[in-house]
Amino acid sequence: MPQWLCNQLMSAFQKKDRRQIRLLNDCWFYYRVKPEKSKENAGITP
Repeated sequence: MPQWLCNQLMSAFQKKDRRQIRLLNDCWFYYRVKPEKSKENAGITP
């Protein structure tokens, strides 16, 4: 996890900002899953 994201999450948890926590969580899962999908598609040639 990037350091900037860790800092943002810690700040959101300290402020108890649920909207920000959900947004950052969604961003983390989106970017974490995105490279895995491109790896799977890299071996497939049309």
